[in-house]
Amino acid sequence: MSGKALLELRHISKHFAGSQALSDVSIELNQGEVLGLVGANGAGKSTLMNVLGGVITKDAGSILIDGHEISLTSPSAADRAGIAFVHQEPALFSMLTVAENMFVTDYPGKWGWIDRARMVEACARHLHTVDSQLDPNTLARDIGIGDSQLIEIARALSQQARIVLFDEPTSSLTVHEKERLFEIIRSLKNSGTGVIYISHFLDEVLDICDRVVVLRNGKVVAKSPVSEMSMARLVEEMLGRQLESTRQSGRRAGDVVLQVESLSRGNVLRNVSFTLHENEVVGLWGLLGSGRSELFRALTGLDPIDRGHIRMRIGGELRPITPGNFLSRAGYVTENRRDDGLFAKMSLRPNVTAASLWNVIRSRLRFIDQAGERHVAEEVMQSLAIKASGPEALAETLSGGNQQKVILGKWLQRQPTVILMDEPTRGVDVGAKAEIHRLIGELADQGTSILIATSEIEELMSLSDRVLVISRGHIVTDITRDRVEQESLMRFAMGEA
Repeated sequence: MSGKALLELRHISKHFAGSQALSDVSIELNQGEVLGLVGANGAGKSTLMNVLGGVITKDAGSILIDGHEISLTSPSAADRAGIAFVHQEPALFSMLTVAENMFVTDYPGKWGWIDRARMVEACARHLHTVDSQLDPNTLARDIGIGDSQLIEIARALSQQARIVLFDEPTSSLTVHEKERLFEIIRSLKNSGTGVIYISHFLDEVLDICDRVVVLRNGKVVAKSPVSEMSMARLVEEMLGRQLESTRQSGRRAGDVVLQVESLSRGNVLRNVSFTLHENEVVGLWGLLGSGRSELFRALTGLDPIDRGHIRMRIGGELRPITPGNFLSRAGYVTENRRDDGLFAKMSLRPNVTAASLWNVIRSRLRFIDQAGERHVAEEVMQSLAIKASGPEALAETLSGGNQQKVILGKWLQRQPTVILMDEPTRGVDVGAKAEIHRLIGELADQGTSILIATSEIEELMSLSDRVLVISRGHIVTDITRDRVEQESLMRFAMGEA
């Protein structure tokens, strides 16, 4: 049950160079309440949470806990105020263990030394609360993004905070892990903890939250109990307009452009065979650990293969190629855009041209023509509607949706015949998702062959002409568009059919 106001944000404003990120934002959070915070990429959600988490300082306004104004000038100040933050992008030190990462700001000590036994025991206990079986002594570099997210959640819960902020917590979780997280959130609610829940998955917001606040262009545009809010109204409030349907019409597949035969790698991939055609979007569906990302990494040469053959259409006929030169003729949108897809500390200009530098290299001395590079970046920004201050804006300052467009723009400069997309809309808002869906459809209509792996069944059914289901590293079925059903996909993925 909700009680008295635990947290109040009054007239919060924040200005960055060239933009007003927050303007007169007022929100309150009650004890034992789950408050949903939604908005398109760039609406101000992350800025507001970074203010509350002490990561950045506000320009104006006040923050009150239990009716008393507080100053949050650093993350440690937020910790002392009882605020815990689960970030969308896990921030772990790769060369530290899981346990060391969990207690990196407050190691348990004994006689001036780190008590490693107590640290490992406490870490295992906190991991158990999120149903994680990770070994606390595992190095962070050796775990996947889903497990990294669970560590973030367990670390926040270990602080026994009165206010917990969740920023896109389920974007990398399996169905089981998401259900466990929701159980934890309901337990926090019952204990009187206040929870702010940010997600682009609006069905989750309507399911787990008591009230919802909508931000648009740095301002609060709607507040409502979830019982009075529909999915359609949420989208309309977020975008300021109704969202048009993005379901793709059926396309006639052309010639085979990619043929994979008996691709194998240890126990990860087992005799994987499939074909891709011109003018075709093929979905790749499987549960976490099924081999989806491993297949992409093997095709692109990032992981070695034990055996198998890859053929691509070159000069009108299928010719053998190796994983090592696959990317010379294809594009690859990775699952983890910040670590694998972007040069986050660099501007849009080199990010957009990174895969096609020969187009902007001038003279025998191999100098990069920065003016030409800037021109290319401006064209990509315009064609893909990338919202940024200009080609010199740092990639890390862009919203998730705009970062994803930059990555797509990078590969489109290559004009590839095949593009692999691993979770291309993870962590982007409904507006950016619709734009990416439209772009995928246009590319396929122009002859590009696209293999897309996604955890969202609705997205899979909306985009795909065919669906390949992978289970335990093996393609178990190839389903045409008119036969794709959610229940059958799950049965195939779990090996029940």
